[in-house]
Amino acid sequence: MAIVRSMTDNDPAQPASSDSASERADRVLDAGALRALAHPLRVKIYDILSQYGPQTASSLAERLGESSGSTSYHLRALAKHDLIQECVDKGSGRERWWERPAGGVSFANPEALKTPSGRAASQIVMREFFQLRHEQLLQFVDRGVLDENDVWRKGSMISTATARLTPEQSEELAAKIMALIDDVVDNYRNQTGENVRPVTIRADLFPLPELGGQS
Repeated sequence: MAIVRSMTDNDPAQPASSDSASERADRVLDAGALRALAHPLRVKIYDILSQYGPQTASSLAERLGESSGSTSYHLRALAKHDLIQECVDKGSGRERWWERPAGGVSFANPEALKTPSGRAASQIVMREFFQLRHEQLLQFVDRGVLDENDVWRKGSMISTATARLTPEQSEELAAKIMALIDDVVDNYRNQTGENVRPVTIRADLFPLPELGGQS
């Protein structure tokens, strides 16, 4: 079964086999966690913590145009299901910092998908997640391609290709792509320094519908 997998740091969203997810001990979100996450603002908060690291309710409020009371409420709802956690080594009594635990997360739970509420929650989470990714891509196309300096333009790539594969070949390719991305995330997880920025890594691999009259 294909899953949508999300990781912290250079947060990839990629389809992969369920066996591959279990090999890395990715967390498969249960129905309760999916329902807790199934809110547009919570997906945005979760995504910011994934891509940019620890934040406070105030910093999230400023970034999202919300009140700190609203972001604080949603942070607590996410923390209740261990989707995020408090940073024990940051902040003070007045300013709590929150982070997303390291590691992969699967949004597609086979058990949750068996129930109408579980399917609805999974669909909301996936649609919101990929909507955010699509908006980031379009923003880069509209402005980033021209605004970024030469070094970052050379280090960026937007690529699409089509191949005719069997399900087994597609699964093999997905595993190779996932292994490459996992290696980069693991090697540069805590990298800091000059010219280091969050970089989103996206790999899409799925079968296209056949045209009418073709086999």
